[in-house]
Amino acid sequence: MPQPFVAYLRVYEPLSAFDAPLAERLREVAERAPLPHSAVGERERELWLRSQLAASPRLLPGELPNGSADPAAPLDVLTLDPADVPVDETATVGAGPLVCPLDVRPRAAAALVGFMASASVPLREVALGVSAETARSRASSVMAELSGGAVHVVSSTWTVPLPWFALFDPEAKHVVLAPRDDPARQVCWRTAMTDARRRTARAHAVARSALGEDGPVRVLRDTGRWLEHFHPHSAVELDYGGLVQLMDDETLLADTSAEDVNAIVAALEVADADEVAKRYERLREFWGDVAAHERYG
Repeated sequence: MPQPFVAYLRVYEPLSAFDAPLAERLREVAERAPLPHSAVGERERELWLRSQLAASPRLLPGELPNGSADPAAPLDVLTLDPADVPVDETATVGAGPLVCPLDVRPRAAAALVGFMASASVPLREVALGVSAETARSRASSVMAELSGGAVHVVSSTWTVPLPWFALFDPEAKHVVLAPRDDPARQVCWRTAMTDARRRTARAHAVARSALGEDGPVRVLRDTGRWLEHFHPHSAVELDYGGLVQLMDDETLLADTSAEDVNAIVAALEVADADEVAKRYERLREFWGDVAAHERYG
C-alpha cells in the first residue's frame, strides 16, 4: 500500500521546552523508540483506522469511547539532530535531541472543528456518531489541553502550500533518492526557528504590501503566528512526505519550488511583475501536475 499523499511542516523543540512530566516521557521515547520519518504517514493512517474500526468507534484517535485520552495510546515522537539543521552564525538550534510529537489526537480535533464549520448539516449527521455540539465541545477540550497551545505538525494532502517555501533557504534542500515505493525516499528542507520566523515576517510584509490580506498572505500570517508558539532554539522542517511517490527522480532533482517562491518575494519587493509571473507560472505547472494525481491517480 502506498504512503498517504501528505506533506508536512514540522517543528522540533528542545526537551527543555516541555513541562517536566511530559519532557521525561519524550526523552524516554526519543532514546528508546523514536518514530522513523519514513513511517509517519502509515502510522497516522493506522491510528485513524484503528479508532474508526474499534468495537465502539472513537470520535478521535487516541481516546476512549467516553472521549477521554487513552492512557495506553502510544506517544509517537520524531527526533532530529541539531547537526542536521543548516544554521548561520546568528542562529542557535538545540540542545539535542530535538523532538517533534506527532500530536495526532489534537490535530484530528482541529480538523474536526474545521469539518464542522464547513460541512453541511446532513453530512455532519452522517459522519459524526455524536451531536455536533458534543463533537465540538470534545474537540475544543482536546485542543485546550495541548502543551504550548499549538500542534507541532501541520499537513497538506496532494500538494504543498506555496507560502511554506518562503521559510527556507533554497540551498538547504535535502534529497534522498530511492525507488518510489521505498519509504526512505525523501525531499525536505530544514532551518533554525529564528531564520524561519525572520523569513516568514519578511515574506508576509512584502506580500501584504503588494497583494493585500488574502490568499498566500493569510497563509504567511497564520504560519508566522504558529511559529511563535515554540521555543526559539527549535528547528523547522518542510517534508514532502508521501508526495515523493508521485514524482520521478528527475522531477525531484529539477524541482525549484523553494527558489521560485523566494524569487517571487524578492520580485514583489521591487515590483517586478514579469519575474513574478514567470516564477508563478513555473510553480503552477509543477504543482498542478502533482495535484492532478488526485483526480486521475
